Amino acid sequence: MKSIYLDHNATTPIRPEVVEAMRRVWLEVGGNPASQHQFGRQARRVLEDAREKIAALLGAEITGPEPDRLIFTSSATEANNLAICGMALARSGGRPGALITSILEHPSVLGPAEHLLELGWRWDSLGARRDGIVRLDQLQKWISPQTALVSITAANHEIGTVQPIAEAARICEAQGVPLHTDAVQIVGKLPVCFRELGVSAMTVSAHKFHGPVGIGALLIRHGAPIQPVLFGGHQQDGLRPGTEAVALAVGMATALEIAVQNQQEHIRRMTALRDRLECSLQANWPEIVIHGRSAPRLPNTSCIAFPGLDGQVLFMALDLAGVACSIGSACMSGSTELSPTLMALGLPKELVASSLRFSLGTTTTQEEIDEAVRRILEVCRQLRG
Repeated sequence: MKSIYLDHNATTPIRPEVVEAMRRVWLEVGGNPASQHQFGRQARRVLEDAREKIAALLGAEITGPEPDRLIFTSSATEANNLAICGMALARSGGRPGALITSILEHPSVLGPAEHLLELGWRWDSLGARRDGIVRLDQLQKWISPQTALVSITAANHEIGTVQPIAEAARICEAQGVPLHTDAVQIVGKLPVCFRELGVSAMTVSAHKFHGPVGIGALLIRHGAPIQPVLFGGHQQDGLRPGTEAVALAVGMATALEIAVQNQQEHIRRMTALRDRLECSLQANWPEIVIHGRSAPRLPNTSCIAFPGLDGQVLFMALDLAGVACSIGSACMSGSTELSPTLMALGLPKELVASSLRFSLGTTTTQEEIDEAVRRILEVCRQLRG
C-alpha cells in the first residue's frame, strides 16, 4: 500500500534541483564567508547573491538608497523570536511596553509574546471572526502610543485563511507602529510582495516551499528598529551572530525561484485538487464541516471536521491506512489540548475535537486525492461502526 502525504504545511519534500544546487556549494565553496582571504570572499559572494535573489523574489529592495535587510536564521521560529523580541525591545528602549498579536498565531509567535509578558509587558490578542479572519476593528481600538509592535500572521497554518495584512499595515502605519507578519505558510503558495504589503518585518522558511530544513529569514524594512536577541558575533550587522550556512542559503534561493516561476500553475492545480478533496468527501458525508471555507484561503489547505468522531483516533487510523495528515500545527504535536485556532473561532468543542488538517503540495496528484478520499471514507465508516 502506497502512503499518501497530505501534510505539506508541516514540511515539504526537498526538490532535486535544490539538493543539486546545495551539493555544488558544499563541494566547490569551502570558505567561511566572514574570512577575508580568497576562499572567504568566494563564499561571501555566493551568500550575498543568494540573499539578493531571495529579497528580490519576495519584493524587497536590499541594494537601493534605502535598503531593506534580509537576515538569515536557522528557522522561522528563530526569525519570529528576533522579530517579536528584537523589534519590541528596540522600540521600547528595553522597558516594558505593549504588544498586539492575533489569536491565530503560530506557537513560534506566541512563545516570545509570552516571554515579553513575563518581563512585565502588556499583551493583547486580537480575536477572529468565525470564518477565520482576524478582527481588525479591534486593532483600530487597541493600538496606542504605548504599542511597541503588532504581529499578525499572513495565513493561518491550520485552516489556511489569508489575512488582510496590507489593511493591517495601513492601520499600524497611521499610528507609527511597526507591523511584523509571519508569512511562513503563504510564501511559495501565493504571490507575496514585501514592499507592497507595507509591513516592517516578515518571516519566511525554506522548508515550506520545497527548500532545505535549517534555514529561515527575516526581512526588515529600511529604518525599522530592531536589536539582536543572540550575542557573540558580528555577522549580519550583528543582528544574528554565527557563521551563515552558504549552501542552505543557495538552496533556499533555488527553491523560492522555482516556486515563483511556477506559481500561477501551482495555484490553479492546488485549488482544483483541494476542491476535489472537499467535494468528494462532502458528497459522501454531507455532515462534514470545512473550516474557513467562506474566507480567502491558501489553495492547498483544507481543515475538516468529521462530526461524531474523535480527531486523535481518526488521525491514528488514517496513519495506519497510509494517509498522512495533521491534527494541527506540527509544533504542537504531542499536545493533548484542543486546537487554539479552532477554539478561537467559537466552534463547539466536539467539532474542534473532530477536526483534521489536510495540506497538499507540488508532489500531490489527482490519483492520490481520489485514493485518499476512498481511504478516509472507509476509515470513517469503520470508526462509526
